[in-house]
Amino acid sequence: MPSTSHYIECAGREIHFTDWQPEGRTPRGTVIAWHGLARTGRDMDELAAHLAAGGWRVVCPDTLGRGLSQWAESPKDEYCLAFYARLARDLLLQLGVDQCHWVGTSMGGAIGMVSASGYFEPELKKRIRSLVLNDNAPQLAQAAVERIKAYAGQPPTFQRVTELEQFLRTAYRPFGFLTDAQWRRLAETSTRRLPDGRVTPHYDPAIVGQFVHYPDDYLLWHHYDALDLPVLLLRGVESDLVLKDTAEQMTTRGPGARGQLQWVEVPGCGHAPALNVPDQLALVSGFIERAHEPETAVAA
Repeated sequence: MPSTSHYIECAGREIHFTDWQPEGRTPRGTVIAWHGLARTGRDMDELAAHLAAGGWRVVCPDTLGRGLSQWAESPKDEYCLAFYARLARDLLLQLGVDQCHWVGTSMGGAIGMVSASGYFEPELKKRIRSLVLNDNAPQLAQAAVERIKAYAGQPPTFQRVTELEQFLRTAYRPFGFLTDAQWRRLAETSTRRLPDGRVTPHYDPAIVGQFVHYPDDYLLWHHYDALDLPVLLLRGVESDLVLKDTAEQMTTRGPGARGQLQWVEVPGCGHAPALNVPDQLALVSGFIERAHEPETAVAA
């Protein structure tokens, strides 16, 4: 399924997104697919193509400061979950999305959680029908957060794109299996060239200031407890960011306590599953199908 590239002003900033539409028919509904901390919306290509083939419209934004979106004008104020939720609100309003399903990897899951809770942007609570947390939880392991801060805050530079690709293959090995073509696309959509001709990952290094200025930004139990919608938690078996103890706590609180949580351990992955292989794609699309048509799913 082909996608189209778009730019839109959200919260006064230019945001880039790709828009995947089913061919030859009206979309059954909309899915927002939001990437991780230092990544771009192009990470969602395989998932978006899979869902579009099933009749869904899929919108994949580049977060402020990543990919082709504008960088923050006030990094301290804008690189935080509250501002990201504001971007999400403006995106949905301008695209006319009254109802959607949300798939978020890592940070994208956190944005989905605070959006669906309605804490920062009450308008969003009624618009999000289901939430997929791809290796994201209301509490993250501090050791893994420190690891992410270390590499994301000081992105390396290389003379050649192929050298950057090799770095990304190592840094993102926990994503699981990717074909050579997928690694090449990941590298090419993650590259920006510096004034001296070298290349570096395509994001603003100031994004890690979020962990300094908002040290509890990812401590989200109060948001999670407020969720009243179906939630799918995908945890990479080898994840060092979402600990198994935390996932178990999620089963007894919020959606878990209300029987709305499905928790699946994804083999062969750490942080975070790439959502690019048949088993993972089927998990996500099947969950969205059940959340979209719950009565039909029960009857079946």
